[in-house]
Amino acid sequence: MRGAMRRPGIISLLLALFLWCAPMPAAFAEDADEGSVDVAHLLFSHIGDSYGWHITDWNGRHVSIPLPCIVRGSGGWHVFMSSEIGHGHVYEGFFIAEEGPYEGKIVEFGPDGEIIRPFDISITKNVCSLMIASALLLALVLLCARWYRKHDAENEAPSGLAAAMEPLIMMVNDSIIKENIGKDYRRYAPYLLTVFFFILLNNLLGIVPFFPGGANVTGNIAVTFVLAMCTFIAVNVFGNRHYWKEVLWPDVPMFLKFPIPIMQVIEIFGLIAKPFSLMVRLFANILAGHAMILGLVSVIFVTVKLGPVINGPMTFFTMLFGVFMDCLELLVAFIQAYVFTMLSAVFIGMSRQEEHAD
Repeated sequence: MRGAMRRPGIISLLLALFLWCAPMPAAFAEDADEGSVDVAHLLFSHIGDSYGWHITDWNGRHVSIPLPCIVRGSGGWHVFMSSEIGHGHVYEGFFIAEEGPYEGKIVEFGPDGEIIRPFDISITKNVCSLMIASALLLALVLLCARWYRKHDAENEAPSGLAAAMEPLIMMVNDSIIKENIGKDYRRYAPYLLTVFFFILLNNLLGIVPFFPGGANVTGNIAVTFVLAMCTFIAVNVFGNRHYWKEVLWPDVPMFLKFPIPIMQVIEIFGLIAKPFSLMVRLFANILAGHAMILGLVSVIFVTVKLGPVINGPMTFFTMLFGVFMDCLELLVAFIQAYVFTMLSAVFIGMSRQEEHAD
């Protein structure tokens, strides 16, 4: 019995070690062989977006999945694969800038020889990961809905995927949405449930070091901005009369709102601060987690020059701490999805409050 109980722990430890070692980029090792490691460059290159999905390096060759590039330059629309412009190649006048304000972006030379940025709607790594996460989320929802269509949920306990999803759905619906919004909660439940599972799924995929994971989607400020704007629209478009009265004409002494609209300015600033806090909180926490794990990886290769006496123990302790950080990232992935959904529900609930009778 004791041996059987140990096996899951051993398997979990081996899996964690594998997940920790797998994302170690070959670029670290290459730079270590050359005697220097540009940690900042490597961190930002792996955290940032890219036009191809790099898998690994094998025998000195880059193994990656090319993604479609769609740009509108001076000569019209162009569609080509990212492999055409990778590693310094030029295709139909387009190339990836290696330095300057457009570093890492597709550019071309203008009529005067200056580097200009074309209109770019390419399917980048983050966009591709968004599509994969959306497809997975849709598949999860449809599979659960299929089970409920074929079974009597009132008299039969859910099984399989439905059994795993129902507690999460009920937790979000009852403890977050219904608790914070009130009687009108059903109107917003589809949006908030979608937000929770979308963020959670992208957070979990970001921890997985191999395809289709590894993209830093929720650590991208553009993604968190769109999510925050969706909540901003839900709060302010569907806010009731009492909500807007408190914003434009709050119950405070007259000199605080007329002739100088001090309170109105403060309330409007609060309207902007709420989605801004949602955006930055999710972005910063996920980005910091990825940066810390990649920073731990870099320690192994930075200490190579110090010799095996120092590099050996540093590698061992770094890997142990890295496994701990990976486990912590699993918790952070859930917490950040929970916090974003809860605060969105709180803001929506505040905009739906009725005026209390005196």
